Amino acid sequence: MAEENEQKITIDEKEYDIESLSDEAKTQILNMRIADQEIADVQRKLAIAQTARNTYANALREELPEGEDS
Repeated sequence: MAEENEQKITIDEKEYDIESLSDEAKTQILNMRIADQEIADVQRKLAIAQTARNTYANALREELPEGEDS
């Protein structure tokens, strides 16, 4: 009977028991998880930067003179 706390991973629609994988495979899984965390961090930073840019653009629009075309 399998234990409830066994960790599984699905790759290419096939499920694997992580503990049964080679050390190199486990290392690659760890590397992928670290990369996924970094991607999520960059996406959060991008969202913050986009929000800030939109705020600056709105503030700029308020500072522009009305009715003047260049």
